[in-house]
Amino acid sequence: MTDDGVQQVTETQVLAAMTHPLRRRILDVLKVDGPSTVSALAGRLGQQPANVSHHLRVLRDGGLVEPAPELVRDRRESWWRLVSSGLRWSSRDFEDEVVVEAAQMLNLEHHAGLVRTWLAADEEQREAWGDGPFSSDKWLRLTPDELAELSREVVGLFDRWAQRDVPDDGETREPVFLFAFGVPAQP
Repeated sequence: MTDDGVQQVTETQVLAAMTHPLRRRILDVLKVDGPSTVSALAGRLGQQPANVSHHLRVLRDGGLVEPAPELVRDRRESWWRLVSSGLRWSSRDFEDEVVVEAAQMLNLEHHAGLVRTWLAADEEQREAWGDGPFSSDKWLRLTPDELAELSREVVGLFDRWAQRDVPDDGETREPVFLFAFGVPAQP
């Protein structure tokens, strides 16, 4: 665990566990909505409770989620929460290139899927958000060190917004997904 409460993933089994599509969705729901019961997660994800329980156990075995027994109000309930405020991993921490490549592709597919879902939203939903949703791309000429510096700045900006105190001003705040990639490429 890092000083900012983010868990650094360095084990192949944990990387594989967290990038499985349904497990990724479970982690996202727990991140956005907080601790939840198995049945509530199953309903939110359109899955059977037994299937969700299985995937929660895999995430638990990877040290990514944990039971939250203090939230139980009924013996039939099973509450779960995230272990850390976030997850971070670097391809340099893994020797198995096949696992890393699969994890990167699943991660990208997850990101793109969320954007595709937004683009398919009905006109009323899209109008409600006005000019808020955005897309931006730039071609830059950078050294590897400059790209690393830019990465730290972008991640820092995301972290600042994610960790801010949410104003108590009566406004409704919906989950918003942000992602950025900066990769060497050719036009």
